Amino acid sequence: MLRRKFLKLLPLAAATLSLGLLVAPAAVQADETIKVGILHSLSGTMAISETALKETALMTIEQINAQGGVMGKKLEAVVVDPASNWPLFAEKARQLLSQDKVAVVFGCWTSVSRKSVLPVFKELNGLLFYPVQYEGEELEKNVFYTGAAPNQQAIPAVEYLMSEEGGAAQRFVLLGTDYVYPRTTNKILRAFLNAKNISDADIMEEYTPFGHGDYQTIIAKIKKFASEGKKTAVVSTINGDSNVPFYKELGNAGLKATDVPVVAFSVGEEELRGVDTKPLVGHLASWNYFMSLSNPANEGFSKLYKEWAVKNKLPGADKVVTNDPMEATYIGMHLWKQAVEKAQTTEVDKVIAAMAGQSMEGPSGFAIKMDEKNHHLHKPVFIGEVRADGQFNVVWKTPGPVRAAPWSPFIAGNDKKSDQPDQ
Repeated sequence: MLRRKFLKLLPLAAATLSLGLLVAPAAVQADETIKVGILHSLSGTMAISETALKETALMTIEQINAQGGVMGKKLEAVVVDPASNWPLFAEKARQLLSQDKVAVVFGCWTSVSRKSVLPVFKELNGLLFYPVQYEGEELEKNVFYTGAAPNQQAIPAVEYLMSEEGGAAQRFVLLGTDYVYPRTTNKILRAFLNAKNISDADIMEEYTPFGHGDYQTIIAKIKKFASEGKKTAVVSTINGDSNVPFYKELGNAGLKATDVPVVAFSVGEEELRGVDTKPLVGHLASWNYFMSLSNPANEGFSKLYKEWAVKNKLPGADKVVTNDPMEATYIGMHLWKQAVEKAQTTEVDKVIAAMAGQSMEGPSGFAIKMDEKNHHLHKPVFIGEVRADGQFNVVWKTPGPVRAAPWSPFIAGNDKKSDQPDQ
């Protein structure tokens, strides 16, 4: 019996040794792909926002591959789910870099998840593209920030609210989820408001945990605060699925934009899909992109995503939307491709050097450029009013792209910090 099995194996062994090609193609194929990590929460409280970024990354990889790949090699996505668990982000990042050997990672939404993975990317000299607005106060060699710094979102939004055009607000509610992004952004905004002669007595600051679902008490406090004589506005840094109950309660309480306007920094078209937006008409969001922008680049981007959604049978595929962090993901992936082809390698240090000054026409309708020094994009700023259909009408915009200031001038000591990451 053993002798017969051995004899049957001999021809296969001989063919393998003589031809070599029977085992070689797998190895060759591995060399012909470039692995790309996708690090987004596909479950838990942040899945409402991050799942669409995973889909955008996969769509962009397919687009790049259809156009010939990167240096003639196909991109291969490696998707992991850190499940809105901040320590798990670090574990998954280490897996992507050490085990899966990805050349680059696109991922994270919350600043706490980004802070969790930073030590891993620094230790292993990995490369992270971070696609969401954040609080600034950070400049890392291993990270490219394709979302907004505070001077590209938060500061212009509050300036708008204080203007005659924006309602001439004199009192402010700073309402956020309880973690680093809202608290640091609100520290910056409080200092900014103080510099504009808004006293601390005219600033109310409130925080709720991730996944918070009952906003009845907080909305009642906001109504009371707003009834005390001066025009009041709410600045919302609520993140994740808590936005759904917040906006539902806002509607239930009859708090209209004409009474107390809310400007949000983490609510876009995707988050509003789960909300009846009719009572929210006129409330605001500040971003660097809206789906409603009319230009050829945006029409192409929106069409591409709709076709992707239908082909891949995404939930509600016929009604999918695009938003700012999706655009930032799309831009980041294309700029990384350009940098790799300029450097002619995926070696991290050489790609970092090649990223300086990379640019493309973004779906915002503007030429979007990676700054030569500070790892942030030059981006336009738009303020939009919620429409009944969940889209936004742009009511204010900058004349062109704004250079990011990662170190806010409203934080003491920032004038002494370098606008360039340590190498």
